[in-house]
Amino acid sequence: MEALIPVINKLQDVFNTVGADIIHLPQIAVVGTQSSGKSSVLESLVGRDILPRGTGIVTRRPLILQLVHVEPEDLRKTSEENGIDGDEWGKFLHAKNKIFSDFEEIRQEIVAETERMSGNNKGICDEPIHLKIFSPHVVNLTLVDLPGITKLPVGDQPKDIEIQIRDLIVKYISNPNSIILAVTAANTDMATSEALKVAREVDPDGRRTLAVVTKLDLMDAGTDAMDVLMGRVIPVKLGIIGIVNRSQLDINQKKSVADSIRDEYAFLQKKYPSLANRNGTKYLARTLNRLLMHHIRDCLPELKTRINVLAAQYQSLLNSYGEPVEEKSATLLQLITKFAAEYCHTIEGTAKYIETAELCGGARICYIFHETFGRTLESVDPLGGLTTIDVLTAIRNATGPRPALFVPEVSFELLVKRQIKRLEEPSLRCVELVHEEMQRIIQHCSNYSTQELLRFPKLHDAIVEVVTALLRKRLPVTNEMVHNLVGIELAYINTKHPDFADACGLMNNNIEEQRRNRMRDLPPAVPRDKSLKGPGGHSISPSEPPAPELEVIKAAAGGGSQGGSAGEQVDGSTGSWRGMLKRGEEGGSADRAMSQYPVPSSPHRGHAVNLLDVPVPVSRKLSAREQRDCEVIERLIKSYFLIVRKNIQDSVPKAVMHFLVNHVKDSLQSELVGQLYKTVLLDDLLTESEDMAQRRNEAGDMLKALQRASQVIAEIRETHLW
Repeated sequence: MEALIPVINKLQDVFNTVGADIIHLPQIAVVGTQSSGKSSVLESLVGRDILPRGTGIVTRRPLILQLVHVEPEDLRKTSEENGIDGDEWGKFLHAKNKIFSDFEEIRQEIVAETERMSGNNKGICDEPIHLKIFSPHVVNLTLVDLPGITKLPVGDQPKDIEIQIRDLIVKYISNPNSIILAVTAANTDMATSEALKVAREVDPDGRRTLAVVTKLDLMDAGTDAMDVLMGRVIPVKLGIIGIVNRSQLDINQKKSVADSIRDEYAFLQKKYPSLANRNGTKYLARTLNRLLMHHIRDCLPELKTRINVLAAQYQSLLNSYGEPVEEKSATLLQLITKFAAEYCHTIEGTAKYIETAELCGGARICYIFHETFGRTLESVDPLGGLTTIDVLTAIRNATGPRPALFVPEVSFELLVKRQIKRLEEPSLRCVELVHEEMQRIIQHCSNYSTQELLRFPKLHDAIVEVVTALLRKRLPVTNEMVHNLVGIELAYINTKHPDFADACGLMNNNIEEQRRNRMRDLPPAVPRDKSLKGPGGHSISPSEPPAPELEVIKAAAGGGSQGGSAGEQVDGSTGSWRGMLKRGEEGGSADRAMSQYPVPSSPHRGHAVNLLDVPVPVSRKLSAREQRDCEVIERLIKSYFLIVRKNIQDSVPKAVMHFLVNHVKDSLQSELVGQLYKTVLLDDLLTESEDMAQRRNEAGDMLKALQRASQVIAEIRETHLW
C-alpha cells in the first residue's frame, strides 16, 4: 500500500500537463496563522531549508509539495541519468525539465515565482507552485503550503486580504479528498486556534483533521502542553502531535534540520517522557504517510468512477462539435423530435444504433422483470425467517388464556401476512431498477443516436432535466401502485381461492390416510369398533366423520395434556383447513394420554408452590400434536404464499409498464416541446461557443489526460495495490 502515494503523484503529473483541477486528488493541506510554524513543519518533513523566510506574510501562493522517496538502489541510476551530484534534488512544473540540486536555489526560485504572479505588494495569488522533492530521506507525501491566516492588512496589502486568504484556504481544504493539517503554536490558547476553527467549518465531524502543536519549547515557565497533547482541551479525532521548531537564531546559525530533530527528541524525552514516542517530527511524518495512504485507498474507487465519467463526457463532447446552425427554430424542433423518437425506439428495441456490449433500453427492462425481479421473488423462501418455535408461539398467542381445541385461524393469517410483506421490498427495487434504466437511456440516446445534440450543451442539459423531471414525477405514482398491490394481498386473505382450496383438500386427504393407517396399527387387545364408540354406545363408521361431541372430548384430552391451542368452532368440511387437525386425531390417544400423565396431586399443606420459580424451557422437543399443528400451519403458509407470489410476479411488471414506462413514452414528445420549444429560448438553447476550435483542442487534451489517468489506476488493480 506504500506505492499508492506515488500513484497519486503520477495522476497529479498527468493533470498538471493540461492545467486541470477538475479532479480532486488526495493531499495534505497545511493551515495555520502567520508565524505559527507552518513552514518549519514542512521543512522538518523535507529535511532541508527550501521555503522563504521573513516577517509578515511570506507564503503568498499555494505551494503543492510532492515528496518522492527514492530507494538507495534506484538513486545511483537516477542520478546518472539526470547528471546530478548528490542524493537529493527538486523539480518545478513551470521550469519544465530543469533539475535543482541546490536547495538554496530552490528557495530563490520559489521567491521569484511568487513575485512574478503575486507582485511585490504582499498580495496573494491562488495559482499554485508545483514542486517535487526527490530524496531517500523523505516519506511519500503530497502537501499544500497555504498562506497564513491574517486579520489586518500590512503595508500596501489589499484591504480585503483577510477574506482573500480565507477563501483561498477554504478552496483547498473543502476538497473532500484532502487531509487538513491544522498548525497551532503551543504558546497560544488552543481554544482560540484559527486553524482548527476554519477546519471545523468544512470538516465538522473532524474525520480528516490532524492537529499539530508547534513551539513546545517556547511555553511560559511552569506550564506545559500535556492537557493539549492528550486532547483534553480540544479533542481531535485524528490526533494531536507536538513538535519543536527551529528558532530564528538556529536558522541564522545554519543549524541543520537533522540536528534540530535530535534536539527535539531530547527535549521530548526530558519534558514529556510519557508522550515522547507519540510526538515529534519523525512521528508526524509517519502518521501523515499512514493517514494519506489510507485516505488514498478510500478515495480511489470514487476517483476511478469520477475519471471514467469525465472520460465519457469529454469523448462525447469531442464528437459533438460541428458546423454553426442557421435555422435555429427548425433545428431545435428537429433535435427535440429526434431525441424523443430515439428514446422511444430504444425502449421498443427498434433503435438505429443497437448496443452490442450490454443490454440497454427495453431489453434491460425485460431482463429486470423476468430475470432479476423474477428470480429474486423465486429465491424468497415462503417460510424464511420463521422457525417452528415462532409458529408454535403464534398459535399459542392466538388462543388467549383458554386451552385450544383446534389450530386458530388468526395465527395463520398473522404469519402469512408477515411473509407476504417480504415481497414488497423486491417489488419496489424492481421499480427503482427500471427507473434507473430509463435514466440511462437518456445518455445512451445522446452518445449513439443524437450526437449532434451535444453540440449545444444547454439544450442537452435542458432535455436531460425535462426527462429526469418527468421520470421523477412518475416514480412516486408507480411506487404507490406497487405498495397498493402488496397492500391488496394483505388486506384480504382469501382462503377460498381455488388453488388454495385444492391444496387444503390434498392435505386433508393425506392426513385422513395417515389416520386410517394408525387405526389399522392399533393393538389387537383393543376392539376396533370399541375405539369408535360414540356417546351412548353408538357405533361410528371409520368413513363417517365422528360426532362433534366425541371430537371435542378427544381434542380436549389431547390439548389438556399438551397445553394445546384453541379454536372457535368445529368444521368438519373436507375443504376447510380448520378441519385438518380434527381429522388427524387418533381414536385412543386421549385415553392413553390421560393414563400416562395423571393429574398431579395438590401440594402438602405448609408447602406452597411459587409458580414464578418454575423454569420455562427455552428449547424442547415438541409433542406429536404440536408438531402436527406447526406442520399444518407451515404447509398452509407455503401454499398461500406461492399463490400471492405468483400474483405479485405478474402484476408488478404490468404496473411499472403502465404507470412509468408507457406513460413516459406517450408524453415525452409533448413534454419536451411544451417546455423547450419557445421563441425566447431559441438563442440560449442553441448557443455555440465562439472559440469552438480551441474548445475542441482542449477537450482532446483533457480526454488524453483522463485516459492516461485511467491507465494509471488500472495499473493499481494489476499490481494488487488497491
